[in-house]
Amino acid sequence: MVANTISAENEKRAAALSSVVAAVGLTTFKIVVGISTGSLGILAEAAHSGLDLLAALMTFLAVRLSGKPADEQHLYGHGKIENLSALFETLLLLITCVWIIYEAVQRLFFRHVEIEVTAWAFLVMAVSIGVDFTRSRVLYRAARKHNSQALEADALHFSTDIWSSSVVILGLIGVKLAEQRPAWGILRQADAIAALIVAMIVIYVSLQLGERAIQALLDAAPQGKVTAIKQAVERVPGVVDCHHVRIRYSGPQPFVDVHILVAPEMDFPAVHTLTEEVERTIQRFLPKADVTVHPEPAPSPSSEN
Repeated sequence: MVANTISAENEKRAAALSSVVAAVGLTTFKIVVGISTGSLGILAEAAHSGLDLLAALMTFLAVRLSGKPADEQHLYGHGKIENLSALFETLLLLITCVWIIYEAVQRLFFRHVEIEVTAWAFLVMAVSIGVDFTRSRVLYRAARKHNSQALEADALHFSTDIWSSSVVILGLIGVKLAEQRPAWGILRQADAIAALIVAMIVIYVSLQLGERAIQALLDAAPQGKVTAIKQAVERVPGVVDCHHVRIRYSGPQPFVDVHILVAPEMDFPAVHTLTEEVERTIQRFLPKADVTVHPEPAPSPSSEN
C-alpha cells in the first residue's frame, strides 16, 4: 500500500515537472517571435503561456505538498492544497485576460501597430499546438488516474492553448491576406480580433475551473453520490436504514461518513463484520475512500408501540 502511494506521488510529480519544462520552452519561444513580429495574438499567447508556466510551477509545488500525510494539525491531510492551487491559477488567467482585452481594444480603435507576419510566427504556433496536445494528454491521463484537480487544471490550460493557438494562426493568415490584397484591409485587424477570441476562450474555461475549485474547497458532495451510496448501503443484508451520509474531498482523497441502523439483536462481532461490508460497498463507488461507519441499533417493534 505504501509502495503504491509513493509510486502514485512520483507519477504525479513527474507529470507536473514535465509541464513546467514545456511551459518554459513555449513561453520563451512565443515572447521572442511575438516581439519580433509585433503580433498581439502571439504576445497574448505568450502571456497565456507565461501564466501557464506559473500555474505549472504552482501545480508542481501543490502536488508535492498535497502528498504529505496527515498530521496533528491537518487531520484530513494536505490534499486541499491542490484545490487552492487550481483556484489561484484561475485568478491569474482572468487577470491576464483583462490585459489582453484592453490591448486588443486599443489596437482596434485607438492605435495602429504594424505586424510583420513571418514563417517564424506560424512555426511558433504550430510547435505550440504540438507540445500542448502532447502535454495535455499526459496530464489528463495522470489527473484521471490519481483524481488530481491540480493536474486537471494544468491539463485544461494546455488543452485550451490548442484552440487559442489555432485562432491566432487564423488571425495571422488574415493579416497576411490583407498585405497581398489591399482591398481586404479589414483583415489587418484579424490579429487583434484573434487576441480577443483567445481571451474569451480563456475566460470561459477559467470560470468553469474556478467554480469547480470553489466547490471542492466548500466540501460540495459529488452530484448523485450521496443518494447512490445510501441506496447501495441499504441493500447490504443486515442494514435496516442508512442516513446522515456525508462526503468530502481533501484533494484527491475522499472521506465518507455514514450512519446505519442495524437489527437490535445483532452482537458486537456481527456489527463489526457488517460495518466492514458497508465500507467495501462504499469503496466500490469511491475507490480508496476513507470510510467511517456509525452503527446504531434500530428501534425494536415493542419500543415503537
